[in-house]
Amino acid sequence: MRTPRHMSRRTLVAAGAAGLAATVVSPASAAVRTAGTGSPAGFHTVGRVERAADGSVRYSWPGISFEGRFRGTGIGVVLDDADNDYDVQVDGETVATLVTPGRTVSWIHGLADTRHRVRVVKRTESPWAAGRFGGFVAAAGGAILARPRARERQIEFIGDSYTAGYGNMSTTQDCSGNGGVNRNSNADLSFGALTARKLDADVQINAFSGRGMVRNYNGGEPGTDFRTYYDRALLNVEGDVWRKPESWRPRVVVIGLGINDFSTPLNPGERWSTTADLVAAYESAYHGFLDKLRTRYGRGTFLVVAAARLWNTTVFEEATRRIVEERRRRGDRRISHWYYDDPGLDHLGCDWHPSLNDHRIVSGLLDGHLAGLPLRW
Repeated sequence: MRTPRHMSRRTLVAAGAAGLAATVVSPASAAVRTAGTGSPAGFHTVGRVERAADGSVRYSWPGISFEGRFRGTGIGVVLDDADNDYDVQVDGETVATLVTPGRTVSWIHGLADTRHRVRVVKRTESPWAAGRFGGFVAAAGGAILARPRARERQIEFIGDSYTAGYGNMSTTQDCSGNGGVNRNSNADLSFGALTARKLDADVQINAFSGRGMVRNYNGGEPGTDFRTYYDRALLNVEGDVWRKPESWRPRVVVIGLGINDFSTPLNPGERWSTTADLVAAYESAYHGFLDKLRTRYGRGTFLVVAAARLWNTTVFEEATRRIVEERRRRGDRRISHWYYDDPGLDHLGCDWHPSLNDHRIVSGLLDGHLAGLPLRW
């Protein structure tokens, strides 16, 4: 529920598949080795980005991914990012994890000399900074091929740390001794990403830890909330506005905002005098946010209003249920309420967040909920 602290800047490349070699080279050296071998346009982008004139893209949200196709024995990943961690996957297998790589080309060598698919995914959150992806480059003798097509199915997840996969790779709630929150977070293994893969859907994970619909964790940073940032591609740029491409038309949007609004008691000096005042403000803001989504995506998109069990209160579940009931009373039939809890949840992630085990369970619960909806994919 809290925003991850800024981690130390270092670079680590961990090879994850037998027989493969992962290396990082400096930009100057990379320029010699990759000149003329790649096209920045040769990748499919999944997530919100801002494009530059040179073909590179900048971004902030977790779970952003880039997919390409190539022929040859190696592939280079061009990045400029000293804040985030990335997984590199070749033919569906994670072969390397890049930890705060900086301005580098990271190489995967030792592949069979044939056609391959490559995917790079941003594991971590970076509301304070933007990363840059410059494309894929082929090893000597190879070639970048036409980019993969976008998937026909699309799904968007809106939420906080639960949605972002905050600390989900940890097996202990105190992550101070095992690398901290960023080293233990992987948005690509969050419940939303897991469900999207089972649906073979392109996914946006628009999540910001510590943010609520009207109130942030423990009342922090008053005057801002998730809605302050939702319209942005670059979270750290005030006033930035993401320009939705015509191609992004999700059939399902899952909204999970409220944990931070209600998980901690009100503090003296906050603008809500009572919990009832907070709930009223929350419900009013939620309706406005749903109106925004309806305007953006149209009547055909199914909106799933999600609520998780909180240890200290039931107001989150009750408020979201009332919101959905009111929307349906107004005639919106493409909206549902999804409350999730399970006795198997262990909350062993960092700071009592859902673990990887928990995200798998929640993904299964979501799969069941979506299966019961009259979706038109």
